[in-house]
Amino acid sequence: MSNSHNLISSNRNDLIASAGKSLVGAVPFVGPLLSELVDTLIPNQRIDRLTKYVTELEKRLANSDEESLRQRMKEDESISLMEDGYIHASRAITDERRAYIAAIVANGISDENIKLHDSKYLLGLLSELNDTEIIWLRFYLDPTVGGDEEFRAQHANILEPAHSYIGAPEPELDKSALQKSYREHLERLGLIRSHIRIDRNTDMPEFDKISGKPAVSYRSITQLGRMLLREIDMLDEVRS
Repeated sequence: MSNSHNLISSNRNDLIASAGKSLVGAVPFVGPLLSELVDTLIPNQRIDRLTKYVTELEKRLANSDEESLRQRMKEDESISLMEDGYIHASRAITDERRAYIAAIVANGISDENIKLHDSKYLLGLLSELNDTEIIWLRFYLDPTVGGDEEFRAQHANILEPAHSYIGAPEPELDKSALQKSYREHLERLGLIRSHIRIDRNTDMPEFDKISGKPAVSYRSITQLGRMLLREIDMLDEVRS
């Protein structure tokens, strides 16, 4: 595969060509297709995002078996996944987001144990989450008291709980509302689940006095949530 430094160029056409040719060594027919796609869909100011994405993707595919990759890329779904990756990457404004996208695409086209339509689904699921929600999803991998202290310290500005109470300052109320919305969104997508608090005397659910809804004892990540984290390489576990 081509060296990453060859992707860097100040000329727009050179950038498009470099992006399209990055994977030519492994899949010769993909370069022109993706180059045309980039030229059609990606405006000038987004070319640098795409260049960084291709560099990340190239790095992740560097150790793949070339023959297996060639065979995998003959599938229409591989082409479709690559196209989707380019489109999502063109909209990604952070290096972290580009890395997530590259991980899903690289895992999808290089791992025979992963079904390509599953990778496309996960890429779509990723697009529904902002970077803050991904941090919260990773938090629920180990939500226990004192759990994963290094990760929590690294993202303390996001994970520090905000509290809504009478007389609370407006910024605190705003942060609390956003954190609640993040949790609810993750749950609607099936990535985390709430465990209802049960009254030990009656064995019936307890209810929140303010909202009137069942009181939540704790939340945990679902298997789908773990799968998404694994495919964006946010798990420390060895890929199976």
